[in-house]
Amino acid sequence: MVATDDTAPRFEATIANGEVEAFSLEDALGDGPVVLAFFPGAFTPPCSNEMVALEDHADDFGDARVLGVSADSAFSLNAFRDEYDLSFDLVSDMSREVIEAYDLRIDIEDLGLFGVANRAVFVLDSEGTVTYTWTTDDPTVEPDYEELVEAVAAA
Repeated sequence: MVATDDTAPRFEATIANGEVEAFSLEDALGDGPVVLAFFPGAFTPPCSNEMVALEDHADDFGDARVLGVSADSAFSLNAFRDEYDLSFDLVSDMSREVIEAYDLRIDIEDLGLFGVANRAVFVLDSEGTVTYTWTTDDPTVEPDYEELVEAVAAA
């Protein structure tokens, strides 16, 4: 699993930002910290709660770029962004390459979700070094948002 002080795995994927566009993590680095918030699935209650909480803390993150990451399609993620009025972009990882690079692939059999992202948050500094990690064994648990705000400020 990706750990603090590791160089974050670089990736290219599709991003849902109101449009559907190509995205490269490399291009997002250099302008300040990046927050990668992996979540199992759009429109599920814990994931909706987490993304809304991240939106509620958007001003607290300063110049950090917040990105939600899931295995959902970019079209679903755009609908999710619209439904919850999210200002940050969502990364569609339908191939699961990003989820696997960060060693977060799980199955939630009770919900019929297979090969989705476990809930996790990584903060990267402007060079792409991981400065903060948070993961859980229970995908219904959300991160400590105040701790995350502090980690972004320190990055």
